[in-house]
Amino acid sequence: MTMGKRNHSPALEIHLLREGIIESKHQAEAVVCDARGRMLSIAGQTDTSCFIRSALKPVQALSVVTSGAMEHFDLNDRDLAVMCGSHHHTVEQVRQVFNILWHCDIDPTALQCPIPQDLESPLEHNCSGKHAGMLAVCQQCQWPLHTYMDARHQVQQLILNQMAELLKMPAAEFMRTHDDCGVPTYYMQLEQIATLYAHLSAGNNLNIERVMRAMIHHPTLVAGQGQFDTDLMTLSAGELVSKSGAEGVQCVGRIGEGLGLAIKVKDGAKRAKYAVAIHLLRELGWLEPSHADTLADRYLCLSNYKRLEVNGELVML
Repeated sequence: MTMGKRNHSPALEIHLLREGIIESKHQAEAVVCDARGRMLSIAGQTDTSCFIRSALKPVQALSVVTSGAMEHFDLNDRDLAVMCGSHHHTVEQVRQVFNILWHCDIDPTALQCPIPQDLESPLEHNCSGKHAGMLAVCQQCQWPLHTYMDARHQVQQLILNQMAELLKMPAAEFMRTHDDCGVPTYYMQLEQIATLYAHLSAGNNLNIERVMRAMIHHPTLVAGQGQFDTDLMTLSAGELVSKSGAEGVQCVGRIGEGLGLAIKVKDGAKRAKYAVAIHLLRELGWLEPSHADTLADRYLCLSNYKRLEVNGELVML
C-alpha cells in the first residue's frame, strides 16, 4: 500500500491468463472507509458510484431487528442470516425462509419476488429471505402486506431512513430504482457503501451487531456451500463479514475495527470481484496468508489452463 493524492489512484486491473498469456481484462475500483465515513485508502477514483444491489441486504434486515419483529414472532439468528443472504435455494435455505413466514403467520403467496426459471416457488428466489423479512416488519407494524415492495410503503421508508441515518445524509438525496427482485435499490458512492460495512463491523450498535453476528455465525444461509461469502466468513472465523452484490459489487467489513471495504468491477464480472477481494484482503492484512491461498485456489485458478491475476494496490489517503 502506498501514499497518494486523494483524487488520483490507478484502478485495479484483473487479467485472465490462459497458460500465462492475457486473454481478457477487467478493471475494478475499491475504497476502505471507517464508520465516520472517512476514506482511508482507494484504488481508482474517489467519486465512483454504483448500485449497491444485494450488498444492501444487511441494512434492509436491520429493520426486522429495530421494529421488534424478531422478539414478537420468536425469530432467531438463522432467520436473520437468511434475510441478509443471496441464497442458492437449497432445502435448508428455503425451509429457513418458510420458517420466517410461518412464525409471522404469513402465507408464502404474499412473497412478491419472482419465481426463478425452472423452479416452482418464490421461496426459491435468492432474495426470498429479504422479502420475508420485509413482510415480517409489515406484520409487526400492522402495515399492508400487498404493497410492501412499493418505494412509498412504510417498510421501504423505514429501511431508507435507517440507511440515511447511518450515513448522516437526508433520505431524499438517495437516487432510487428497482432491483431485479422488485424492491428499491440505490445508486450510491462507493465510499458510502464501504461506510455501511464499517458500521456493520464496528460493534458499537447492538442492533447492527446482531445482524453481523447472525451472518458470521450462519454463513451457509448468507450464500451457500462453495460460495465466496460463505467461504470467506467461514475461513476468517469471526473476523470478517462479507456480502456480495450483482454486477461486480463485493463488500467486506473488518469486525471489531469498524472498517469497510467496497469493490466495484466496472464491467460487472463476478469472477473479477472475487479475485480483487482476495488480493486486497491479503494486502490489507485482514486475512491469514494460508486462508488467502485457500481462497485463491478456489476462485483464481479457474481450470488447468486459466487463472486470474490482479495488478495494482490501494493508495493510502
